[in-house]
Amino acid sequence: MANISTPIAYGDEAPFTEAGPHELAEIAHAVFRSRFGRVRLLARTDHIPEKFWTESFSHLCLDHRYYPIVEEGLTQNFTYRYLLMEDREGRVRGIQPIFIVHQDLLAGVPESVRRVIDQVRRFVPSFLKLNTLMVGCSAGEGDLGGAASHDQRWIAEALHEVLPLVSKACNASIIVLKDFPSRYRTHLSVFSTNGYRRMPSLPAIRLELDFADFEDYMATRLSKKTRKNLRQKFKKTADLPIRMEVLNDASEIIDELYPLYLAVHERSQFRFEKLTRAYFCEIGRRMGDRARFFVWRLEGKVIAFSLCFVHAGVIHDCCLGLDYGVALDYHLYFTSWRDIVVWSLRQDLKHYYSGPLNYEPKLHFRCELAPLDLYVTHTNRWFNPLFRRILSFLEPVRHQPIIRRFRNAHEL
Repeated sequence: MANISTPIAYGDEAPFTEAGPHELAEIAHAVFRSRFGRVRLLARTDHIPEKFWTESFSHLCLDHRYYPIVEEGLTQNFTYRYLLMEDREGRVRGIQPIFIVHQDLLAGVPESVRRVIDQVRRFVPSFLKLNTLMVGCSAGEGDLGGAASHDQRWIAEALHEVLPLVSKACNASIIVLKDFPSRYRTHLSVFSTNGYRRMPSLPAIRLELDFADFEDYMATRLSKKTRKNLRQKFKKTADLPIRMEVLNDASEIIDELYPLYLAVHERSQFRFEKLTRAYFCEIGRRMGDRARFFVWRLEGKVIAFSLCFVHAGVIHDCCLGLDYGVALDYHLYFTSWRDIVVWSLRQDLKHYYSGPLNYEPKLHFRCELAPLDLYVTHTNRWFNPLFRRILSFLEPVRHQPIIRRFRNAHEL
């Protein structure tokens, strides 16, 4: 892991004034100056006054409370840091979470390709594994923060200038802006036109909930074949005593839920972060106003759960846990998805949004893609042109042909 424990100063250091407590200047790992102002590299969320967090992230679904949960609960292989960004007048304009990881560049390629590379790694274990500076969230999408468009543009331009200095301090060879929604493309064009390759990450999924009920949805949106298939699946479990409950805090039953999450995680082709028991518990304790744990029981035993967040008329479906002893026979994935949509309609929510993967059923559900972007560069400016060409063979979407079948795949 990169060593960034030694404080470093870049440029002329000035006293910390309008931006907040003077103590921040003492705990900064490094201070970087640019033509936009000053950026402090801080080690923990509690090193940053809460008012700056709320000003930057309170308008988002995963707001300022989420990042301490991630920092404390997802510690495997990640070193978390935070950029406190001030303009030339000393006013804090934004916060950008970053983390450092020893990244396997082949994480998104098919198993057949990995088997070939594994033969090389028998002799060179570190081949295509590099220290990477990730900009964004290890367990969620990236965001520029700041509710105002002019602040987001300022943050993007300041980041582009300062990230090479940050990567040097963090001993990182690659810089990646991770999973930034496509709505930021205009602001982040400063990256894609200046040394970075913009490439599609595995996209999220969205569905407008503009139908009266689930029956109306099936009748007006789905093909005859898909309707028939779903009705057969639902009929198989119609007489089973499966019951759903919705909780804001599931910490008391975490020992029942967590093994189901692990079962799904271990079957996934793509594994970046691994959520922990502490993560699920703290989500309910600290973000219970937005968190919804959907829990399905059969004769009292938990057989499935889904963690969602509700904010501003949108339900964000984040992760799923299944008991594979019954999940496939009872089609629990389809049952859970239907029940979440039905619940959302009853709550008068307007949009369904879920993270990447499970593209096959969601294609037939007539969902749309919600594009997410990666912006990637190598810190060696001589090697970077070749590296950007190599990236076209490594991008995850290239190896997921089903994604191209979505009607708005051109937006990627």
